[in-house]
Amino acid sequence: MDPILQIEKLRKKFGGVVAVDGVDFEVNPHQIKAIIGPNGAGKTTIFNLISRIYPPTSGTIRFKQHKINELKPYVIAEKGISRTFQNVQVFENMSILENVMVGRHCRTRSEIFAAIMNLKRTRAEEKRIHDYSLEMLSFVGLKAKKNEAASNLTFQQQKLLEFARALATEPDLLLLDEPAAGLSVPEADELAQLIYRIREIGITILLVEHDMGLVMEVSDEVTV
Repeated sequence: MDPILQIEKLRKKFGGVVAVDGVDFEVNPHQIKAIIGPNGAGKTTIFNLISRIYPPTSGTIRFKQHKINELKPYVIAEKGISRTFQNVQVFENMSILENVMVGRHCRTRSEIFAAIMNLKRTRAEEKRIHDYSLEMLSFVGLKAKKNEAASNLTFQQQKLLEFARALATEPDLLLLDEPAAGLSVPEADELAQLIYRIREIGITILLVEHDMGLVMEVSDEVTV
């Protein structure tokens, strides 16, 4: 079986600082793979290169055997890569459901004109987006809070909201950047079970994490 993600000689420089220097690794379909290393080792930068927040200085990133180095971030999301962030990023003034629907909109097919005119097909698609977003909230255990403002959530719940929004894009590969950061031991245990459930629905996971307990519990393979 071909790898779903291939990283070859990946390098990133910021001025004179080399943040990522010749990294090579592969991720296989339906695998949970962890990247570990000390602070400043470039782990989050690797995620930013894969999701095209930054362009790589050199090297190759292949997803499903296709080179994605030059693609825009929204195209990479459409191709099937989604992520969460080390620092929780939610739209605090929007409802929990609206936060997830934002993620789901990357799968929309409606054109701007159709949306402005409120055509029947646009209304039908909005209903599909709404319903799928509710499914993802149910998956992470937040459906009962769907109409609350995201700002009312606890830190753990905001992390779960990020998971739901990322899952709403229907990814084949999910990048998790320090998902256990700031969580208590019981909360991290619950997170491990969620990660297992995500893999069970066919999603490959690449994980950056300092919590070695979580890494050793959920990972099939670890890259240093």
